[in-house]
Amino acid sequence: MMLARVIGRSWSSIKHPTYNGRIVFHVQPVRPDGSSIGRPFLAVDAVGAGPGELVLVAREGNTARQVLEAPEQPVHAVVMGIVDEVSVAGAPKGSA
Repeated sequence: MMLARVIGRSWSSIKHPTYNGRIVFHVQPVRPDGSSIGRPFLAVDAVGAGPGELVLVAREGNTARQVLEAPEQPVHAVVMGIVDEVSVAGAPKGSA
């Protein structure tokens, strides 16, 4: 699992039936301090997240499919939590 920020929504006129009725977001992986790392990717929303929110993403295909209860479907990443606060052990208060 990883931290990411929702940076946009994906739209498609033709898609696999698994995605019908689901929102697919563009998410940017981030460090605990909020700085970006790596490249953005697509993740299916399972929790009602929105643009700009810090989220917890499962990026392993099997984990993502289990969260959506879709074991045989083509899902590779899923937003599975909205993060309220990040606290890093040993870090001064306010630096995370």
